[in-house]
Amino acid sequence: MPPDVIEAHVRRLPPFVPELWTPRPITRAELERALVTGLVAGWATHPLDNVRGNAQMLLDHDRDKEFGLTGLQDGRSLDAILDLVEHATGAPIEREARSGPVEIRPEPIVDACLRVGERLRSAAAAHARVVLATGHPVGLAYLYHELVAWLATNGADVRTPAGAARWREPGLDHDWEVTYWDRVAMLSDTREPRHTHSPDGMRRILDAERPDLVFADHGFAGAAVDAGVETIAIADVNDPALLVAQAQGRLEHVLVFDDHVDPNDYWPVFLALVTSDLG
Repeated sequence: MPPDVIEAHVRRLPPFVPELWTPRPITRAELERALVTGLVAGWATHPLDNVRGNAQMLLDHDRDKEFGLTGLQDGRSLDAILDLVEHATGAPIEREARSGPVEIRPEPIVDACLRVGERLRSAAAAHARVVLATGHPVGLAYLYHELVAWLATNGADVRTPAGAARWREPGLDHDWEVTYWDRVAMLSDTREPRHTHSPDGMRRILDAERPDLVFADHGFAGAAVDAGVETIAIADVNDPALLVAQAQGRLEHVLVFDDHVDPNDYWPVFLALVTSDLG
């Protein structure tokens, strides 16, 4: 891959703070406080009008909100989708309101991370072939980076299929490319990795190789789920497609939290994933 793509990506990231990410004895209460302090939990970046609007767009078959998933509408109502968001965040959503904040409580994040951590440990112990991919190349960069290192150290076979695969969409003046940064797949415009909901990158990855497990978000996760690959997903409150797929039984694990805060502030998510016994 052109080295300038990764150099451009790294320039957008704040300095990494390794001591935050070092696995260590920690209590659940400490993790929950850190999630709120770092804005991963608490009042979400996306307000209620955005959450409601995106849910309605999903019901209206907006491809950008479907993340490459088919059959999501399934007779569902807006209230039914808000029920899923409400359950995942652990906080009520006022059905009569049209604006205002949306809360994400830290307890469901830790609960979900502990369940996912069990699956990741079993995958690593079985030397499973794992692909990690993100449509949020800045905000979630360090979380994926540290997960790759932890999985590989513990026995997982972290794969990088379709690296440098390129294609062009009509009307664009640039190619799209599957780019890997430290074995984390991203979608690049050949100049820098881009925030994306597109499923196209994952579709090309799966054309090259079908892994045992995918850990991803946005369209990277949606395309893997739609292809029937076991997937662990990250979703924000205004991206309900993966929660609908979970309700349909198409994937077991969706981690719901604010997905675009300072990259270093996801360290409590990482520790909750890799710590088997919280104090």
